[in-house]
Amino acid sequence: MKLTKTLSFILGVTLFGCTQPDNMEEKEFKIEYEKFTLDNGLEVVLHEDHSDPIVAVATLMHVGSNREKPGRTGFAHFFEHMSFNDSENVPRGANRKLIPEWGGSRNGGTWSDGTIYYEVVPKDAFDKILWIDSDRFGYMINTVTEDALEAEKQVVKNEKRERVDNAPYGFTDEIIRKNLYPEGHPYSWTVIGSLPDLQAATLDDVKEFYEQYYGAGNATLVIAGDINPEETKEKVKQWFGEIRKGPEVSKPEPQPVTLERTKSLYFEDSFAKLPELRMVYPTVEDYNKDMYALNVLGQLLSGSKKAPLYQVIVEEEKLAPNVSTYQSSSEVAGEFVFRVRANAGADLDSVKAAIETGLARFEANGIDEKDLQRIKAELETNLYQGVSTVLNKAFQLVTDNEFGGDPSYITKTAKYTQAVTAADVMRVYNRYIKGQNYVMTSVVPAGELDLAVSGGEKAEVYIEEIVADVASEEVTRGEVGDYEKTPSKYDRSEPEFGELPLLKSPEVWSGNLDNGMMVFGIENNELPLVYFDITIKGGHYHDPIDKTGTAYLLANLLTEGTKTKTPAELEEAIGLLGASIDVNSGREEITITASCLSRNFEETFKLVQEILLEPRWDEKEFDRLKQSHLTRLKGREASPTAIASTVYDKLIYGDDHINGYSTWGTLESVESITMDDLKQYYETNFSPAIASFHVAGSISQSDVMDQLNGLSWTSKDVQMATYDRPSMEKGGNLYFIDFPGAKQSVIYIGKAAISGMNPNFNELTYANEKLGGGSSGQLFQTLRIEKGYTYGAYSFIPQTMVVSPFTATSSVRANATLPSLEIMKDMIANYAENFTQEDVEVTQNKVLKANTRAFESLGAKLNMLHEISKFGKPADFMEREQAELTAMKLEDYKALISEYLNESEMIYLVVGDGATQLEEVKKLGMGDPILLDINGNPLNE
Repeated sequence: MKLTKTLSFILGVTLFGCTQPDNMEEKEFKIEYEKFTLDNGLEVVLHEDHSDPIVAVATLMHVGSNREKPGRTGFAHFFEHMSFNDSENVPRGANRKLIPEWGGSRNGGTWSDGTIYYEVVPKDAFDKILWIDSDRFGYMINTVTEDALEAEKQVVKNEKRERVDNAPYGFTDEIIRKNLYPEGHPYSWTVIGSLPDLQAATLDDVKEFYEQYYGAGNATLVIAGDINPEETKEKVKQWFGEIRKGPEVSKPEPQPVTLERTKSLYFEDSFAKLPELRMVYPTVEDYNKDMYALNVLGQLLSGSKKAPLYQVIVEEEKLAPNVSTYQSSSEVAGEFVFRVRANAGADLDSVKAAIETGLARFEANGIDEKDLQRIKAELETNLYQGVSTVLNKAFQLVTDNEFGGDPSYITKTAKYTQAVTAADVMRVYNRYIKGQNYVMTSVVPAGELDLAVSGGEKAEVYIEEIVADVASEEVTRGEVGDYEKTPSKYDRSEPEFGELPLLKSPEVWSGNLDNGMMVFGIENNELPLVYFDITIKGGHYHDPIDKTGTAYLLANLLTEGTKTKTPAELEEAIGLLGASIDVNSGREEITITASCLSRNFEETFKLVQEILLEPRWDEKEFDRLKQSHLTRLKGREASPTAIASTVYDKLIYGDDHINGYSTWGTLESVESITMDDLKQYYETNFSPAIASFHVAGSISQSDVMDQLNGLSWTSKDVQMATYDRPSMEKGGNLYFIDFPGAKQSVIYIGKAAISGMNPNFNELTYANEKLGGGSSGQLFQTLRIEKGYTYGAYSFIPQTMVVSPFTATSSVRANATLPSLEIMKDMIANYAENFTQEDVEVTQNKVLKANTRAFESLGAKLNMLHEISKFGKPADFMEREQAELTAMKLEDYKALISEYLNESEMIYLVVGDGATQLEEVKKLGMGDPILLDINGNPLNE
């Protein structure tokens, strides 16, 4: 079957009903695609887009955790991992290693209903990605060995430890699923499954799963980007046409659930520092028309400052920093979720009562039509942003084709959402929420059971025991399997690269305002969107050391109203434009960032101008934000990763450098901050003399400058803060922070290295690529692929104005802490000596080709402008840096590594379970570890 069609929708007055200029024309947005079906049943969708020399490929298998058997949970996700390893005609490990080296990116994902594999590559690697993708799809099962199976089990188990077992609230999903869905329902277990089930998986299980679900007839393939459709059809037939169709797999029918009673469960979480309440109601499946009204209901209940739940829980009762309500639909059932992570010490009975009060207010007050307009206007912008890159387009097309039966289902999404009325929202509220049974979870910090909702039952979950040494977890991938290749009429060996795509940087325009502010822009008319920001130098760097977090709090307060608008009025004004405006404080700048439809740029900019020049200085909002922030800081104490990151910075920079403190501040410093501190920061550090404006999107230079020339922002001198370069006195030290019960150890290794202003910075980042630059790096390949100790391992050097550290980091299985440290130590110490000419060539190819993807999205274009303004780079800096890269010799790499990455000068930090790992870490040969508390302060032994 062949179908050529245009995915199009008209956005604006007709669709969304918002007030717009009289002369505004409706705009029809189109994504043209061609759909056809191969003889083996594989449905293929092609989308031609020549904006950039790149191609995205997405393959969606209609199999998720809902197809699993009890006792074999987590298998769909596990099989996704196995699929990336070996296949008949592709070398072992090539998927994770070669694609980044071709300049591409790749990944996969599994959820309840499906599994997706996707890549974005420069167009010269298009044939190669079809080769590697089709081989993974149709020719991998014969290569699976017992050794490879056991090795991948460890990787998946590490992922579960990192994301579930070692994370606060990680078990909540398991508790809800077990109690919301009856036993045997396909959603009654988690996607990642249980550790005992994963460990029990056999080779026969893998083969059975493949034979049942990995046929061409159970999938959709989407190719989007810089392609020739006619040529691509022939390539698809060659590479994918011989894949077996597989057995008929029926699409599951909806299986909604009804609860006979409300269930209340509690769980003491040893990682959590804050109490959390969730209430989950069974609702409708994806693509059910009631889903759209439920989505709107979620926004109306908590999605704005006028929302009843926000007003009661956050503003009036001050029980939590925020509240969220949302509809979550899957293929056969859905859920409506109330979620509140409360302030430290808050009684969840009070939170539950506040939710009930908010719902009663919603019933009494009804729905404001302006709120409906706001939600629909926001959807309009979101629809465009959802198809703003070739990969996003591929995701939209492949998902809607496989689950909705129509690649252009987004047009129906727009139509159904636009049609939602206040009566529809009240109807679904009364049908699915009011008076209905639900599952409620009270997850509280260990030892604080009195905070749980009274009368609940204890939730049962499987918790892995920490064992110091488990021989069965020491595995290797073994030898490549012995098998007979599947016959093919085509040559399935690796194809050659196509024609090398030429990098062409976007055309950059620039200007200056009379007040000293620099302006940089890129015009791009593919979508009617504009991204822009005002960046003011300073940020955290201008915080007083005893009041760190001042810039962070100020950034948050600036969006809480203006002189002429209350917080709720400002939020509504932004929402009715379908825009977003955020203010963020980083280490070296405060940035006011906005995105909007191009037709709404003028009105959006006016709101940004109000936020910048007319702060409200609302004491009530300040008190709320401060309490909210203190709650979040307390919550970070539950995260070994957050603790490691914060303490690592303190060790690198020391107590006398502002970068030794988190941009968030500390509990003590934030407690001491007053409104006057924020006003002082604003008066001292906000000036166009140290600001720059960046804009990318569908707007001309003249239109931008017309707006900026009306900006009445008076310039003044700002004294930039200065700090001494971090000392190296802690180099060679090993530090340990005990986090009792941690299933993984977080490792940080590094030293102060180089400033982004240093002429050697780019070259040093190139030198790091082979060590820790993504999944092709040696750290990842060794610790994850070869050893199975971790889910990921990387190294990096941030580009900042001041000296930034080289950092190598990973979260490893607890009982693999010592061998992981030994591997990382040896790898870094011998990196210069082991760097080869082949590494030079791989690095050059990887970086050069990755640059073809560097400017695709508007966000990426905005980042390019930031590099130009912040570091004084020329508009063609990418071309110049490419020339710099190609000129580097082997001896250049070795010299840079030796100068900046001297392992003997590095600090080592481990955050893990002291009872099982402290004695092990002592064996590293760096002396006894220096023990620290979670704030980085030395402990007395």
